[in-house]
Amino acid sequence: ALLATVTWALAGLLLENKKDICASNHLEKATASNHHVTFPPPRILHLKETNKRYSKMIQPMRRMHYLVLGLLSLASWKHSPADAFTSVTTHPHRTNLGSATDRSNAKYIIQQQHTIIRQSLFKNGKAAPTSPRKTIHTTNTQTASSSLLFMKSSQPPPYPVRVAVMGGGNFGLALASVVARKGVPVTLLVRSDDIANHLNTKHSHPTYMTDIQLPVTIRATTDPATALSDATYIIHAVPCQYSRDFLMSIKEHIPGGTPVLSASKGIETSSLGFMNDILRDCLGEDRSYAFLSGPSFAREICEGVATAVVVASDDLDLADDLADLLTGENFRVFTSNDVIGVEIGGAVKNVIALSAGMCEGLGLGTNAMSGLVTRGCAEMRRLGLAMGAKPSTISGLSGVGDTFGTCFGPLSRNRKFGYRLGKGETMEEILDSTTEVAEGVDTSKALVRMIREKFNGYRLDLKYPILFGVADILEGRQTPMEGLKGLMSIPMRRESFDESKWF
Repeated sequence: ALLATVTWALAGLLLENKKDICASNHLEKATASNHHVTFPPPRILHLKETNKRYSKMIQPMRRMHYLVLGLLSLASWKHSPADAFTSVTTHPHRTNLGSATDRSNAKYIIQQQHTIIRQSLFKNGKAAPTSPRKTIHTTNTQTASSSLLFMKSSQPPPYPVRVAVMGGGNFGLALASVVARKGVPVTLLVRSDDIANHLNTKHSHPTYMTDIQLPVTIRATTDPATALSDATYIIHAVPCQYSRDFLMSIKEHIPGGTPVLSASKGIETSSLGFMNDILRDCLGEDRSYAFLSGPSFAREICEGVATAVVVASDDLDLADDLADLLTGENFRVFTSNDVIGVEIGGAVKNVIALSAGMCEGLGLGTNAMSGLVTRGCAEMRRLGLAMGAKPSTISGLSGVGDTFGTCFGPLSRNRKFGYRLGKGETMEEILDSTTEVAEGVDTSKALVRMIREKFNGYRLDLKYPILFGVADILEGRQTPMEGLKGLMSIPMRRESFDESKWF
């Protein structure tokens, strides 16, 4: 067995040169045609283009080569199964190889993909020692290797970057942590001097996620000029309903042309606009905007649990740059140009989560809850298509993905709010007993008004029965049990996700 292992490993090493040539050819062809390249490149495909017979011979040998290297790595106790899983699930995202610098960086990435295992395992005839990884402080009793927690992110961008995060709530803290772990300076704009001093001295928030230890490179301030004046990117993490007043109060300190990434979700009750509308109204059209969404609980991000999100922008170059900035070992960013689709998913999923929480609070069981969430996704898709969203966006991370996380996740604020409503508590009692914001409460009312104004059709409550039913419950026109019973009495129709069909 040992002889066979050594033989296969040597065979794989001898074939590395051929693989490097094929990968380089793939990169040059893709660069010349200005196409997106996925790392690592599909090596077998390029080998077939070179020599089909060679490809058939080399395919099983290469697979065995990496299998043997992985087994040797585990046997030498240098890598854990969690490390192996993390390396597979967080491969680099797609990027456009436009400039010479980008092409040079891409070639370097490919070379690293091909040689990193050999360098770590076969140094002086034995496995090379690995440097200790830096862990964060968490409340979990599991070790980092067994719980897939964040250990060490990829390197910072090769150019000077400074990020300002507006909003010191849960998600502002989470995104500030993601950026800080990349080695990028981060300034957090918060409301009070006490919070700023606590963050700067104890590196934790006095109110939100108090047990989470934040990176020491995050600096908090209450001065907008200090936080924003020389920022390369600005991240907006203020709740939707408070965003307009906040932005108008600090707009003079935001440099012209600086891109803004919004992590807020919802529909403004006064203007019935999404965050894209609010940002453009307040900060103008002379800058690029991007919008982050997806199944991403702030606590899990801070703890370094594997997370996937999407960043949407009309400027795909900005989306790619932000993906480069945010993507790390356990934080994966996809890109999109479907802004309206991402915003609709981020708003509607909170309303669906309220209904799911009510269903759970009433004790109606898994069958009812699963059916309710599924039909809620159908209404989300119907609304998205009517407003110009892409079906793939609604079925992606920002739509169905975020809906599942918000409806079934134990950390979901909207689900917990709906659960308490289902248990018989009033809205006033719930709001008085928590400092967390459940965006779905305000979004539900605004969403129904927006649908009526935009589509002005007959019996829209039959086309969007869940969205309208939640609004009726929140406004006191019916109880949660009456609302859910009403859904069961809707006239029977075919199940369809087609916009041309009704419920």
